[in-house]
Amino acid sequence: MAPGGTAGIESRVRGALDDRGIEYEVLGCDPEYADTAVFCRRYGVAPEDSANTIVVVGKGGERTYAACVVLAITRLDVNGTVRQRLGVRKASFASAEETMQRTGMMIGGVTVLALPDELPVWVDAQVMGRPSIVLGGGSRSMKIRLAPGALLALPRVEVVPALAR
Repeated sequence: MAPGGTAGIESRVRGALDDRGIEYEVLGCDPEYADTAVFCRRYGVAPEDSANTIVVVGKGGERTYAACVVLAITRLDVNGTVRQRLGVRKASFASAEETMQRTGMMIGGVTVLALPDELPVWVDAQVMGRPSIVLGGGSRSMKIRLAPGALLALPRVEVVPALAR
């Protein structure tokens, strides 16, 4: 867990949003229901308005990482677009342990809203077409609803066509 535990990461997420003047809504979540499909059913969020942050790793030589944001109704093109953008022969989802090491966040709560500045962020173009999206809030007990355009205020964010199918 990140320094400061759940409260620390949630505070970091809120601070990142507040520092950039981003409007957002905090949605509380029972950690048992944090995984996307279960969360959407339990809390009445349409899957097409839910966006997942997925940490990927390029393998071969030095490992390279990126964070990808895709709608829950799509699949990240890890073997095509992601692999090509990382410039590697093999790419995959980062393990839960690697994700925790890189972000300080647990699977089910990972968010682009408070990532280390050195981690590139790729947002699938389809995400930008939604009126609002629900993202992880840094922990399994908090989600954030905001306008997808707000993601462009974050460091190292790039909108990528065909990142997901």
